[in-house]
Amino acid sequence: MARRQRKPRRPPKPRFRINNQIRSPKIRLVGDNLADISKAVGREIVSDIYSTREAIKMADAINLDLIEISPKADPPVCRILDYKKFLFDKKKKEKEMKAKTVKTVIKEIRFGPNTDDHDFNFKARHAEKFLKDGAKVKAYVHFRGRTIVFKERGEVLLLRFVKHLEEFGTIESMPRMEGRRMFVLIAPKKSALKASKKPKQDSSKQDKKKEKPQAEAPEETQKEAPVKEVQETPDAEADKS
Repeated sequence: MARRQRKPRRPPKPRFRINNQIRSPKIRLVGDNLADISKAVGREIVSDIYSTREAIKMADAINLDLIEISPKADPPVCRILDYKKFLFDKKKKEKEMKAKTVKTVIKEIRFGPNTDDHDFNFKARHAEKFLKDGAKVKAYVHFRGRTIVFKERGEVLLLRFVKHLEEFGTIESMPRMEGRRMFVLIAPKKSALKASKKPKQDSSKQDKKKEKPQAEAPEETQKEAPVKEVQETPDAEADKS
């Protein structure tokens, strides 16, 4: 059987149009390097609207590229830069933004409408730890079969749970139904996060203080040793007599 010929892959579309790829006959030129462009061109260039051909000539005069950074504007906004360096700086900023974004972790706590006090306190301790670690807590009551008639009991249980954790978290949404589940969402308090970090710092300081006297102990024993030897020598006792 004859093999099917694979279609050649289309090259990816450029993220930004540059130079002759720019379709608009006019562009708005902006940037903080307009003074350098003015020196290369021999006349003052300010942030204003120029014809695309004229802007490309300016870019050629300084061995850079005309880059369309806002194509949807009227007219499109462009800058004169080194295209490769522009892409590199763009990727670098995107990575920094991703690193700064905080990933929200949601931990789920499950109850039944007839949860006893022992189970309630056990799960509340787990939720307290999750909030101290910076995670959100989604507590829900699952109604099986005929227990769906105990919706009020489930709501009271969830509100009691929120009240129990008010020192560590704040409620984001009141109890509401989602299928056969009634749930509530609790977000961690900043004060609880700071309090959980402080003991670690204090313990490290105490460890450093404990290490100092241990390092000085050998020097004290060396100073006392010769004094004891002088007192125990028979020559010293003979002189006293």
